[in-house]
Amino acid sequence: MNGISGLRQRTTAPASKTTNTDCSSHPTTPAVNPFVHNIDMSVYDKIKVYILTVILLPLRLVAVFACLLIAYLLACIGTIGLSQEDLIHKPMTGWRRSLSKLITATSRFCFRSCGYRVRVIGQQATAKEAPILIFSPHSSFLDAFVAHWTGLPCLIVRSQDRQRPIFGQLINYTQPVYVWREDPDSRQNTIKEIKRRTTSPDGWQQILIFPEGTCSNRKGLITFKPGAFYPGVPVQPVCIRYPNRLDTLSWTWQGPGALELLWLTMTQFYTYCELEFLPVYVPTEEEKCNPKLFASNVRDVMAKALQVPIIDYSYEDCRLMSKAKKLGLPPSIGLIEVQNVREEFGLDARVLETDFLEKFAKFADASSGLATAKQFARYLRLPVEHPKAMEIFEIYDSDRSGMISFKKYVRGRCTLSGSVKNSTRTNVSWDVVKQRLKLSPQDLETIDSFVTNLKSDANENDVLDHLYAAVPEWSWIVSDLCNSRLP
Repeated sequence: MNGISGLRQRTTAPASKTTNTDCSSHPTTPAVNPFVHNIDMSVYDKIKVYILTVILLPLRLVAVFACLLIAYLLACIGTIGLSQEDLIHKPMTGWRRSLSKLITATSRFCFRSCGYRVRVIGQQATAKEAPILIFSPHSSFLDAFVAHWTGLPCLIVRSQDRQRPIFGQLINYTQPVYVWREDPDSRQNTIKEIKRRTTSPDGWQQILIFPEGTCSNRKGLITFKPGAFYPGVPVQPVCIRYPNRLDTLSWTWQGPGALELLWLTMTQFYTYCELEFLPVYVPTEEEKCNPKLFASNVRDVMAKALQVPIIDYSYEDCRLMSKAKKLGLPPSIGLIEVQNVREEFGLDARVLETDFLEKFAKFADASSGLATAKQFARYLRLPVEHPKAMEIFEIYDSDRSGMISFKKYVRGRCTLSGSVKNSTRTNVSWDVVKQRLKLSPQDLETIDSFVTNLKSDANENDVLDHLYAAVPEWSWIVSDLCNSRLP
């Protein structure tokens, strides 16, 4: 077998890393969507929120404002006389550093006045034992409070965050590692700065990192970005739990907004939280050389402690979800484990958004996010029973379910793309292609009408190029027709 038809026997969906066969390490739930959160409030919950909004919320807001003002003034005093360069290159010492105890005490009182009850399990390691603290799962903008229970370590924040009123000064006092999004070398420079601080003898405080890079609903641990693990130094995993009956904290891509969550949290009598400091994780020599392996192994340890599954989704999957929603498709179809796809096929995440997903949206059903053989054939402008339409559909439909999902479409297209690259390209005219397709007059009229709308001039090769751009599958159809033996 050769060409497209030869791929039908070879194309199968690879086993997802989401499913872990070692049940003793941590549970696995492949169907979990970590980026969706809904709050089911009973009548009692709604009445309580409305009453506490009138009675308790104003008092808490006054306490928060007073505490923030005090912490802000202390941060201003601590950084007085220091330039931005001083804050970046040298750790604060002496009385300046001592002010961190007053700031953390003020901030803790602020959170307690809002109903937070924090239980600490285990022992925090020193900066010498573990220069980096790995906090997970990251589920809320309020997770930042943990900095005030860990001695006010350095944070990883966007450069524009230092311009925020009050909070910017507090952030600046922690001497964070700033991420300059406008800098094309931002990622590498951030990693270099983390390495410099964690290996420096100057006595920098610990660096607190949320390795997931985005928020989830805590029902699983998504992919850890390797940035925190490039230095190859010991890290201390810290698990965050919120054992509350009502989850008013999870801030996900689908669900309540930040202000609604803040309001609901501030109108609860108590919000319980647990911080569990796990034993320091010392990397092996192999992990020091392979940050992705280091990150994956630390995630496994934390998933086992949290008793949640590992899920190979990432921030890039969130972007696909958002794009799918804009295209009128179910957002969940964007969950394709982008990081694994990129590593396997060398795809850029933006190409998945601007090319693959937009093409898929042209023939997929808007309500289900799936496509039948008939819908796919219509997209190709071929009759559903045409051999080439069926061959490609069977390659995409790797599990023979009779439907194509976006994940199957991506893998199928990438597989076919590799097949075309390895085949011999032949210059051929559109008329020859039509002859080899062996279509009925009516079907020829349909495809001819489509191609006519793509023409920019009378150049036959240009017509095919436009056809390939509009419907990439046609490059594989033409390639297979040209490399197949005619009867």
